[in-house]
Amino acid sequence: MPDLPFFLILTLLLALFFAFSNGARDSGNGITTLVSTRVMPPRLAVMLCAGMNLLGALLGTEVALTVAGGLARMEAMADCRILALSALAGAMIWNGVTRFLDLPSSSFHGLIGGFCGAAVACSGWDALNYEVIFRKVLLPLFFSPLGGFLLSFLMMAVLVRLCLDVQPRWGDHLFRKLQIASSGFMAFFHGMNDAQKAMGIITLALFAFQRIPVGEVSCWVRIACASAMALGTVYGGLKIIRTRNYSMFEMESVHGFVSGLSTATVTLIASLCGAPISTTHVFALAIVGGGSSKRLSAVRWGIARSMMVVWLLTIPAAAMVGALVFLALEMI
Repeated sequence: MPDLPFFLILTLLLALFFAFSNGARDSGNGITTLVSTRVMPPRLAVMLCAGMNLLGALLGTEVALTVAGGLARMEAMADCRILALSALAGAMIWNGVTRFLDLPSSSFHGLIGGFCGAAVACSGWDALNYEVIFRKVLLPLFFSPLGGFLLSFLMMAVLVRLCLDVQPRWGDHLFRKLQIASSGFMAFFHGMNDAQKAMGIITLALFAFQRIPVGEVSCWVRIACASAMALGTVYGGLKIIRTRNYSMFEMESVHGFVSGLSTATVTLIASLCGAPISTTHVFALAIVGGGSSKRLSAVRWGIARSMMVVWLLTIPAAAMVGALVFLALEMI
């Protein structure tokens, strides 16, 4: 394989496109409830989401350092310059397949799967740091959506009891205002967690090509990834809001407030711990939690079940694609 900066440049471009597409596809989560409950016009909601994503993405590097230096042994990554490119390709190809089939997959799980598959193809099974993967990927993979579900369920149950004697019109007015704040916070912490995944991939590529020392996320990388995600949100946000169907139950403003606040809380905790999570998973299960507190029959469990099946398939499928891409690139 020729030792050319072409692979580094290609990795940088794909990582920025990954952040852009993440903004176009996932950042609408923070604003979907605002539009579906008619709290805010679509264009204004998208601009709020984009601005909060941009600000959140510029804060912190814990998640980026986990992606860049925690998932695999440093000596394995130093010897494999196409690892980051293969991981991105695995994630993006799988995301393209699920997007074509209109299935709600997670970009993050695709990236983790592609990374693990490429790392194993590069240096064998010993290349992976299983302790970090278990502690910062697999545990949050399970507990973050569960946390969103339980927090939303409990908050909704408490609010229902507290607001028994409140006039419906006054309560709806209050929660419509609170929903704007919770959705803004969710978009902010989404940027704080999701944009750092692209930062981590770029940092990994720069380290592999010996452009930066290990454990350093350059300022220009943070600004570039934050800007790419914000632009993606502006470009795709309106389409996401119009077409994505979170119709697992009839949503009111109080449900939008609870699901937004629950998702923001879980995402903040994960980001501070350096754990990359899927905000799409957390948000979707938070919506289910709020709906099931109303009554279990209010949730359309068939939609939730189909989402879970795709999510479980994402990591192994993307890992296979990432490994195949790595082997193909090695032949060049």
